[in-house]
Amino acid sequence: MVIDANMYWFPESIFKDDELLDRFVAEAPRAYDTKVYLKDEGGVRQVVVEKPAGFPSLNYAQGDYVLEKMLADMDEAGVDKAVLKVPGCNEWMSLETCRYFNDGMAEYAKASGGRLIPLAVVPATGGERVNAELDRCIGQLGFGGVQLCAHYGNHYLDDEMFAPLFEKLNDLGTTVYVHHVPVPVDNASLLDYNNLRRSYGRCVDQTTAVCRELFSDFFVRYPNLKMVHSMLGGGIFSIAQMLLPKASKRKDAVQRFQTDNGELAQRMADHLYFEMSHAQPWGKDALECAVHVLGADHVIFGSSYPVRREWLLDGPAFVEQLDLTAEERGLLLSENARRLYAID
Repeated sequence: MVIDANMYWFPESIFKDDELLDRFVAEAPRAYDTKVYLKDEGGVRQVVVEKPAGFPSLNYAQGDYVLEKMLADMDEAGVDKAVLKVPGCNEWMSLETCRYFNDGMAEYAKASGGRLIPLAVVPATGGERVNAELDRCIGQLGFGGVQLCAHYGNHYLDDEMFAPLFEKLNDLGTTVYVHHVPVPVDNASLLDYNNLRRSYGRCVDQTTAVCRELFSDFFVRYPNLKMVHSMLGGGIFSIAQMLLPKASKRKDAVQRFQTDNGELAQRMADHLYFEMSHAQPWGKDALECAVHVLGADHVIFGSSYPVRREWLLDGPAFVEQLDLTAEERGLLLSENARRLYAID
């Protein structure tokens, strides 16, 4: 079995219903410099998100989220099942809009015959109404977990303001997928160049999110959580050992770094997992390094479909040619996702 653990979903109905579109656009927090609008390009309607305003960062195109097309592309790629996620707009969606998205994903999952496994989307504020929606999605609709953003406004997930939500998630013991936000909280120097903003900016956001969870008491407060971060945690494998230094073997006048006695490395092993988001852009050497540093049981295949179809269509074959054992490749392509999202 091959599982794509990162397939985006957006309701096609929004492109056709002006009232739905107006409601969706109206919820974007313009006071926080997020702009959402509709545009037509070559006869294709797109919902464009600029964050910050003036810098396009997310594009949702009509026709990209048609069930039959998604399943056909999965078949061509040799992908058996896929995990459905909302592409970034859940940072600011209301509970009512979240319910609409959850219902739509549930319909797709049912129509797919079990090939699509949704992750619930809810506001990060928590509270009784949010808890009820989580219970509905996980308990009644059979969703595989919950999806959140790496930060909301200027606040990363270790902030106390999110405690009500994480107390509920900790009680549920469900896997939490953490998607990058288009740019990190501190982003001024990243905006001018498209690839710097849209690729590296997402990595900075994820690395910041992972480290704030790791170095705080986040996993002490929520010991049942398993967090799956996109973009390989921002490429955290490349600096993981630097972030967790051992005590110096020689005497220094000043101790400048927090050394790890093994506790932080254990937190990472117990609670943090890393979905590649798309294999090919990382390249063969980087992916093999990620598996070597993080462990094959902590790296997960995902394609970010439909951002670029080739990342799905050629993604599994790219992972298969990595210089890893068959068992390691199997963990990346299916077993890790099956375990974390309770996929049959």
